[in-house]
Amino acid sequence: MARILVGFILGLLILPVAMLTWFYRGKFPVAVADSSLPREREIASMALHTRIDKELILMPAVQPSEATFVAGAHVYAAKCAVCHGFHGKSAPIGENMFPVAPPLWEKHHNSPVVGVSDDQPGETYWKVANGIRLTGMPEFRTQLSDTEMWQVSVLLANADKPLPPAVLAILRDEPVRAAAPADAPAKTAKIAAEASTH
Repeated sequence: MARILVGFILGLLILPVAMLTWFYRGKFPVAVADSSLPREREIASMALHTRIDKELILMPAVQPSEATFVAGAHVYAAKCAVCHGFHGKSAPIGENMFPVAPPLWEKHHNSPVVGVSDDQPGETYWKVANGIRLTGMPEFRTQLSDTEMWQVSVLLANADKPLPPAVLAILRDEPVRAAAPADAPAKTAKIAAEASTH
């Protein structure tokens, strides 16, 4: 019995010493290009989803509407697109992160799901508000209002549905074309006439 107990204690001591030796020898995978640890994605995902499930808010503070989508698109363009890309345009920064920042306007392989449209808005809201450690996903609770975080979360939950043209223009990062005033042709003609008389 004493041998089993000593073996157990030694086993408990050897594992942390081996881990510390691995860390201090500089062999632990910390660079983006390093291979991932065994089962790293599954372990991190399990911990993340357990936490989100405990803190999930089921009722969004805003409802899906064109106004919500336009406001959410402005938030997305200003804060999210640098890593997650625009509609139809990838983000080189996000492609070179570990893990890769998911492109939120692209369909999943062999699936109608676009970005995180298969997640509840409350799950996306949690990720936007709190960020996710060791992924590059920052928390936006200190940068955005609660309403803005909900607007972008509800927009992303509807990424697999047809969106209004004004929303798509923002999400495609199209330049805003200023509408000419109604009397612009008359003013132009007047200026031209005055110039020809001088």
